[in-house]
This record gives sequence, C-alpha cells and structure tokens, in this order.
Amino acid sequence: MNDRLIDPADIAFQLDEVLDIDSLMLFPRFAGQDRADYDAILGTARTIATEKFLNHYAKSDREEPQLRDGSVVLPPEIAEGVKAFHDAGFAGAHHDEELGGLQLPWTVVQAAFAYFQAANIATAAYPFLTIAAANLIEAHGSKAQKERYLGRMISGDFFGTMALSEPHAGSSLSDIRTTARPREDGTYAIKGGKMWTSGGEHEMGRNIVHMLLARIEGAPAGIKGLSLFIVPRYRLDADGNPGEPNDVALAGLNHKMGYRGTVNTVMNFGDNDGCIGELVGEPNKGLSYMFHMMNEARIGVGMGAGMLAYAGYRESLAYARERQQGRPPGEKDPAAPQIPLIGHADVRRMLAIQKAVAEGTLALGLLCARWVDERQWAPEKSARNEAHLKLEIVTPVLKSWFSDAALRANEAAIQILGGYGYTRDFAVEQIYRDNRLNPIHEGANAIQALDLLGRKVALQDGAALKAFGWEISKTLSESRKDFPDEYHALGQAWTRLSAVTETLLQRQADHGAAASLAPAQSYIDAFGNIVMAWIWLKQAVAASKAGRAYIGETFRKGKIETCRFVFRWELPKAVLACAQLETLGDGEAYPAEDAF
Repeated sequence: MNDRLIDPADIAFQLDEVLDIDSLMLFPRFAGQDRADYDAILGTARTIATEKFLNHYAKSDREEPQLRDGSVVLPPEIAEGVKAFHDAGFAGAHHDEELGGLQLPWTVVQAAFAYFQAANIATAAYPFLTIAAANLIEAHGSKAQKERYLGRMISGDFFGTMALSEPHAGSSLSDIRTTARPREDGTYAIKGGKMWTSGGEHEMGRNIVHMLLARIEGAPAGIKGLSLFIVPRYRLDADGNPGEPNDVALAGLNHKMGYRGTVNTVMNFGDNDGCIGELVGEPNKGLSYMFHMMNEARIGVGMGAGMLAYAGYRESLAYARERQQGRPPGEKDPAAPQIPLIGHADVRRMLAIQKAVAEGTLALGLLCARWVDERQWAPEKSARNEAHLKLEIVTPVLKSWFSDAALRANEAAIQILGGYGYTRDFAVEQIYRDNRLNPIHEGANAIQALDLLGRKVALQDGAALKAFGWEISKTLSESRKDFPDEYHALGQAWTRLSAVTETLLQRQADHGAAASLAPAQSYIDAFGNIVMAWIWLKQAVAASKAGRAYIGETFRKGKIETCRFVFRWELPKAVLACAQLETLGDGEAYPAEDAF
C-alpha cells in the first residue's frame, strides 16, 4: 500500500508560507495558541487517517451498506474509524471551549480533515455531514436547540444529515413537496419523502438529526416558502436523550458507482402522521439558513475531490517510479535496459496534471478556510465583509471547476497504470469512481456555473468580483520581478475575463437570463483556469522566498515548475474560452430542443 496521503511538508508549506497561519493567532479568538499545537493536531489526524480510515478503504467499497432486519449494516471498521475521529476531538475542534471544543481556526481543522478525505472519502462523509449540521444549528438554532443537540453531535453521540432533495425534484428545491403543519405546542408535523440523503440511516450513534427543508402549510410557492426544521430520528426526552421513534422511516438504499461506504438513503417522514420537527429560525427563510450548510459542504466537496486527486497522484507517482517499461525514444537496441515510466515525457505530463490539480486544490481549499476564519473572527468589520465576498465568488469555482479537474486528474492516474489501473488490484480505479460523485452532489456543477455567472459576479454591483480581483492584483504585484512571464499572462487573462463578464451581464440586462446564462459552463471554465493559474503563482512566489528547513530544493523546484506548467498548458484554455464567449453573439448557444 503506497503512502497516498497528503505530503505533510505541503500542509506545512500552505499554512506557513502561503497562508501565514501565525497571523491568525493574533485574532482574539485564537489567542494563546501556537504552531506546536497545530502540528500536534495535524500529526494526530494523519495517524488516525492512516490507521483507522485508509485501512478499510477497499473493504468499505466491496461490502457496501446492506439492509438486514430493518437496520443498515456497515463494515465495523467504519464505526471504529468514525469513533476514533470523534474521540480525538476533531468534530468539535473549531467550537467554543465551553462546548468541549478547542477553538481552533477552521483553517487548521480543514488541513487536518484533508488527511481523512485522502484516506477514505466515504467514511469521512459521516463526520463531514455531522459537523456541517452542527455548524448550521450553532449559526441559526435557538438557545434551546443548541443545548439539546450541539454537544451530542460534537461528541459523536448524535449524527447529522442534510435532507433536501426529493425523488421528483432533485436539485430543483423550489419544487419541494414535503409539508410542515403547525402543532399546538409550537412544533410541526412533518410529512413527505427525501431522496439521496447520505448518512440517513445507520447504527453508529444513538440518534440522527436531519436538517430538513419543508413547506409550512399556506406558505408561498417556490423557494421563498421553504422553512428549515430539525427532525431527529428519535424524539428527545426531558433529559435530552433519545426516546420514542419519530416516524422517520428508511424507504430504501441507493446503490452507487462510488462512495459506497457512505450509506445513501430514500427516507419517508410522517407516514403514520407522527413525525415532529422543530422550526429553525423564522418561517420561509429555510433556504437562506440551509445555504450556511450547503456552502460549507460545497467547499468541502471541492476539497474532497482535490484530495482524491491527491491520492490518485501519489499512487500513480509511486507506480511510475517503480514500473520499468519501454525505452527512451531513439533507443533501437531491444536488449537495452528498460526505464521507469516516469522517464517518458507523456507520463510526466500526466503526473504534472495531477500535481497541479491536487496541490492547487489543497492550496485553494485552505485559503477558503482562512477566509471563513476571517469572515467570522477578524476584528475589523471591513476584513470580515471582504472575506465574505471572496468566498461568494470562489465557492462555486472550487466546488465545480476543481471537482471536474480532479476527475480528469484521476483519469490520468488510471492511464499511467495502463491496464492495471483499470482493475481493482490498484486503488486508482476506486478513487476515480469515488470522485465521480463530486461534480454532482451539493448542487450539480452546471448549477454552480449558473450561480457564478447569474448571481455571484454581479453581487452587490460587482463588489465580490472586485474583492477577488484585488487578490489577483496582490499576487501579480508580488510576482512581477521573479515571474515576469506569468505576471503578464495572468494579468492579461484576468483583464479579458473581466471584459467578457461585463459583456455577458449587459447581455443579460438587454436580452434576459436565457441569452447570457446558456454558456455559463464556458464562463466557469475560463474562471476556473484563471483561478488555477493564480493559486499556483501564489504558491510559486511563496516557494521562491521560503527559507524553512522543509522547503528543500526539490520541493521548491516542484512548486515553481508546476506553476510554469499550468501557465504554459492550462491558462491558455481560459483565453480560448473567453474568445468563444466574445464571439457568441445573441443567437442560441447550443442546438434548439427540436434538434435532438
């Protein structure tokens, strides 16, 4: 088994050199913490990920969840891994000390979680969903709801889910039919069905807390009539412990191409008119609350996709170094010794693609985590607002473009292994199947593209786009002397995309959304390639200046040469996409319905 987890030196490089993690310790929230604390957390995460997550990666794929006697049965190693995760305090690491947390920066927590995602994305999904559900309750729940649920979810006694999609609607949340009828005691009777609910049924904890969207009787149609409810699997007694069943029933299991260790369910609520839910916040504002969990999950999905790209990269890199096959071009002597695969130029091309995506996603995902910390804890309001705006722009790009890129990276890993890569004898086959889900869940990638072009770039009269533009400008300023070619290429690409953005927004004003949003995928392709180039230039600048012991010449060279690879082969794709968008005109972007 190859060590496919993230290189610890890369984590340290991101925290120290790219993100300046020491500056976060100046926030009152993190006062008294030091780098040694973070190193201990990260070391523990890597150990547990290796010993308790990676150890059953293949088994949890072979032995997917089964329904026996009305209960979901999982390989026991999944529960053991999740318990080790909770026992080490990772689920509550970012929460207040009063709740049993460590008040760690979200940046550090996400760096630690990246190890678990690289080791076993399916097992990591259980704490991932529970953490996100707990964060949602902490942000928008009442004091009583926080007292009843938060501590138990942080400890791993209760688990959490996101119950949004329905069989007839999928991503079209405006068509949700699940209803909520007010009861005299202030609670609501919930009735309806949910589809694709990950973690919806299992026996790892004493309760499962569903964060559920439903429509209160008489509420407006569409998304403006959705409310958010806490719907536990078991009702809580006076002491907050699980009591009688809450009429939440498993209707079936979905059998998936990948992520098989994560149970995925069809759930019925209120078949016997006995399902009770607690309203979170105000009526009809459920979707705005749920976006707290959804946006966190979207960043996590992008990171998870990148960590699967990282895992595939490390697997295929080890194989390319060990496997002897073929001879250099021009070598005609069949008796000449074979060379390692890595000696072939095209294999190095495929390795470079993977390294660019894997390490680029890690850098961008941790930068987003840093912005989450700034949005919540920065002392200055202006800094909090700026971080929020940058997250608004980058979240759909990280979720969408980078999850697509990660899948292409996994394809390259399989290709390097050749026929072996297509078999279950090697992990890259499963890694690819696991990663294929990431462009779909938490809002299919086309929805992210529509969100970026249709809403985010025009947000607050372009304030979000401008805030991100300042980030690019800062990196350009830092790179001008040592990376002049990259400085000019990125600056020109960003200027061109900015002009295209204005054109598309004007087209939307003149001709409506249909005229401007049809090519949203081409737009996010251009945006994503530019973000990739920017995050790599940011890393190259940091690597060229870094002087710490773990930044050896090989590490430094890897960062700088990969940056140049991205600028030579990937950034031009953004220019091509901009050219296509510039010549689109006012006609149909794609064939009409009757062309098929």
